[in-house]
Amino acid sequence: MKPTPGTSAAREYAGTMAGFWSGLAGTLRGLESLAADPHHLDADMVGALRSLQYRLHWSSELLAGVEPPPGARNAHAELADALVDARDATGEFADALECGDAAASTLLLEWRGALFRVRLARVRLSIRPQRPAAAEPRTGFPLAAAIATALTFTGVVAFTAGAVLVLWPLWAIGLALVAAGYLAYRP
Repeated sequence: MKPTPGTSAAREYAGTMAGFWSGLAGTLRGLESLAADPHHLDADMVGALRSLQYRLHWSSELLAGVEPPPGARNAHAELADALVDARDATGEFADALECGDAAASTLLLEWRGALFRVRLARVRLSIRPQRPAAAEPRTGFPLAAAIATALTFTGVVAFTAGAVLVLWPLWAIGLALVAAGYLAYRP
């Protein structure tokens, strides 16, 4: 079986992204566990947030070095944007916590949304594009096949008659009709 163009590139990309996600999954779990319990978020958590923010930055840098196959370019770009937004939202939220700002509760929802956008971009990247549907065989009468059969049958009769009657023009017409029958229908 001959591989289709781009198959090896798509496989390489899928392998690269699998490694990328295994590294990013821990970062997202850590961020989401912090975002899930806002009552425990205080200035003491700023160090953990800064560390996770750096890991988001590192992940976006890794992603920038990966060349997606043509069918995944938009989803890849969406993931890159989502990572940058999540990194920035994490930094803004950490700044607000560090300053003891009351706006931290407002930024919490934005931060959660940015984290969700990363997960959503991952889902969109994992969805395979639909392949074009194969043409369904026609259930109607195969007119081309009937014409080809009629031409072939008529050609055989003309060829046989030309051979028996020793009339070479009839014989030649029979050969031409058989050839036309082969050309009229190609399954």
